[in-house]
Amino acid sequence: MNREDIINTCVQHKHALIFAAGIATAIVSKKVLESKTVKDAATKGMATVMSAKKDAEECFQDMKENAEDIVVDANADTKKEIYVESKE
Repeated sequence: MNREDIINTCVQHKHALIFAAGIATAIVSKKVLESKTVKDAATKGMATVMSAKKDAEECFQDMKENAEDIVVDANADTKKEIYVESKE
């Protein structure tokens, strides 16, 4: 068989080849996903994401507290100004 005959045969049976490729992909994927290396990498990745989430929540809480302090200080200054102006 020459190259053209092989290509023509593949074109005629493309659906069977696609099906076989799908099965092969599923088998290989299953083996890869069950490997210890992938599980360790996924565990480390999840731990990193959770750590980043915790850090982001702490940073957001700090920003929120700082903003609340600024608002309280601004309100206190405004009240002082109003009190001083009304007294005069």
